[in-house]
Order: sequence, then structure tokens, then C-alpha cells
Amino acid sequence: MGKRGDSSVDSVILYILLGASAGVLSGLLGIGGGIILVPALVLFIGLTQHEAQGTTLILLTAPFGLLAALTYYQSGYADLKIAAFLGIGFFFGAFLGAKVATNIPNVVLEKIFGVALLLVALKMLLSK
Repeated sequence: MGKRGDSSVDSVILYILLGASAGVLSGLLGIGGGIILVPALVLFIGLTQHEAQGTTLILLTAPFGLLAALTYYQSGYADLKIAAFLGIGFFFGAFLGAKVATNIPNVVLEKIFGVALLLVALKMLLSK
């Protein structure tokens, strides 16, 4: 498995495969890649929760999802007005969330992340 900051061929391939997996799931399910990448970076790469979240935010704030978004828009499945307002809220909300998260101990942050995933999963499993 790759290790933090390792740029060996095996690690680079692992990083690319993790990114591709997150990209496929993001495009397929409409989820943020962070829901896949953050746990993968912690479990397989050995990053701390803070490092995984920070690394993923750098990636996901770049326009890497642009092609997936364009595909959904061209198919009539994207509302630009809603997306614009969500973007405004996300811009400021992410800043506030990052400020709070960087002051939370890693073990607590991991638990918060895990509980959030469980709550979303339960909601989806129990809804009609």
C-alpha cells in the first residue's frame, strides 16, 4: 500500500486508482468524492483525518468534476440556479467548517465523520 507522501510507482498507481474510483462513484451516484477519498486516504495511505480532509478539499475545489457536471447538465439533470446558490453557501460554509475542524482532535474528527456517514446511510436505507 502507499504511504503518506510516497511517490513510488506503486503509490502513484494507488493514488490514481483511488482517484478514479472516487470519480466513477461521484459521477455515477452524484456523491462528493470526499466520501470515498477521505476514508481511503486514512485507511490505505495512512493520512490523519485532518490530512485526508485537507487533501481532498484541495482536489475537490478544483474543477475536476466539470465533465461529470457537464454530462448531467446536457442530459437535463442539473439546475444551475440551485447550484449557484449552493455554491455560495458552500464557499462560506466550507471555510467555517475548516476553521472548526482544524481545532478538533483527530480522533474526535474521525468519529464525527463516521457518525455523519452512518446517519446519511441510515436515512437512505430507511427512506422509501
